[in-house]
Amino acid sequence: MSSRGTQRMPEIVFDCCVLSNFAVSHSLPVIKRMYGNSAVVTDFVMAEIRRGFQAGHKHPGLIQDALDEGWLEEISLGKKEERDVFRWLSVSLGLGEASSIAVAKVRDFLFACDDRMARKEAGLLGITLTGTLGILKKAAKDHVVRLKDGDRILAEMKAGGYYSSIHSLREIREI
Repeated sequence: MSSRGTQRMPEIVFDCCVLSNFAVSHSLPVIKRMYGNSAVVTDFVMAEIRRGFQAGHKHPGLIQDALDEGWLEEISLGKKEERDVFRWLSVSLGLGEASSIAVAKVRDFLFACDDRMARKEAGLLGITLTGTLGILKKAAKDHVVRLKDGDRILAEMKAGGYYSSIHSLREIREI
């Protein structure tokens, strides 16, 4: 992972749903601006994404483009401790979530996930979490996107199947 200037971006590991939400809304450039060269996805998550592409969904190809551009990196479970955490979690979670949590736990990465059960498990392990709305909120707060553009992105995500109880990022405090 490279750094920008003297300030290093936090490493972040993404699950399938968060990346897919940004892909379906054509807003992966937001993730690139916020986490480019510090963003990873496990090979298990990429297998899920590629299955979606093979099933005829267009948007997973945008995630493959991010890998090809090099700002998103595909990684495997390399350390024994990661594999141990993965085996333990894969009993109750999907392979993508289990592998992402294992990486986040062992490497002390931020975990981007919307799945309630996976977030609960990650929280119990002391992993720092974010999700689709958290990333959009941070993007608006850090002026990566204007608030109205964040709302447009959210609307496109919802039109693509993302469930959110909010209609505007203004509904989230501290923006």
